[in-house]
Amino acid sequence: MEPTRTCVGCRRRDSRSALFRAVSQNGLLVPDDQKSLLGRGVWFHFQCAELAISRNGFTKALGSVVITEFEAWHRQARNDAGNTMSTSK
Repeated sequence: MEPTRTCVGCRRRDSRSALFRAVSQNGLLVPDDQKSLLGRGVWFHFQCAELAISRNGFTKALGSVVITEFEAWHRQARNDAGNTMSTSK
């Protein structure tokens, strides 16, 4: 049975493979694409990242973290996913 984690955005539990992970490194929120970085991490559904930001879910879970670069990563990944979907039609 696969481990479950709680999304910091929607607060629903889901399998680890269905969630993304980010960690706090030197006060910055860093995406952990391989789910292998050391340090305290948080789990989230990709579509819940903005909800987690607006609800301060990352900050509540990790303490004081700077999310600016994480927001840029999420925006770029969302745009890349949209471009992939529009070119595959």
